Amino acid sequence: MTPPSIHNRIVVRGAGDVASGVIRRLCEVGFDVIALEKPNPDCVRRYVSYAEAFYNGEMQVEGVTAELVQSVDQAVEVVGKYRVPLLIDPNAASLPDLKPEAVIDGRMLKQNIDTDRGMAPIVIGLGPGFIVGKNCHAAVETRRGSDLARVIYDGSPQADTGIPAAVNGISLKRVLRSPANGTFMADCAIGDMVKQRQILGKVAGIPIVAEIDGIVRGIIHEGLNVYIGQKIGDIDPRGIEKLCYTISDKANAVAEGVLSALRALQERMAH
Repeated sequence: MTPPSIHNRIVVRGAGDVASGVIRRLCEVGFDVIALEKPNPDCVRRYVSYAEAFYNGEMQVEGVTAELVQSVDQAVEVVGKYRVPLLIDPNAASLPDLKPEAVIDGRMLKQNIDTDRGMAPIVIGLGPGFIVGKNCHAAVETRRGSDLARVIYDGSPQADTGIPAAVNGISLKRVLRSPANGTFMADCAIGDMVKQRQILGKVAGIPIVAEIDGIVRGIIHEGLNVYIGQKIGDIDPRGIEKLCYTISDKANAVAEGVLSALRALQERMAH
């Protein structure tokens, strides 16, 4: 017989910027949160992503600290208020031992989702690729617009358009993408002010050129292997330094949607 789930324990798959907004909010209201990540995470908004603990051992974002752990036992020892263990477990093999009340998939994969409803009593998916009743019990809309953070109990979030949301009217040009397959080498850092046509890095010797003026809000770690077309950076035309180091309005909104879904599904289970 499968042991009962541990009330108040939440596992979040992924610890990028949107998932980190969710993690922080859940910690704030008293849940014990354990984050699962892949090795060498390629988050763009690294300074607001708990995944950064993979590289530094720890990562603090807005009052909550993630700590890299090596085992389920260590994760259970670390987890607590405002403390999140980050366990490298891309396939979620640790779930039978962790026995969470809920699993939240915040990896934003958009396709080829390997999360399913059997992973926990409550499974919530973020963004495209989730179908309520098939691979989750509820989903949360992550596309900006009037439906952002809407909780979905029947159907799916909106499909991925491949077009990033506009900032100051600029959409595609603000996103940096790899021009080739190869190793990323950086010539800039998060928080740098950059100019149009400035070289910000290279992949396989091919330069990555800024198409707009702005501030580097996010850039992946130097030395990571990337594929052609992969998102590797983000220039914010508003040029506001604070936005490089704070959770986005989108991530905070999605976090509220997750919290609403979680409480509603807990209430259903109680009755």
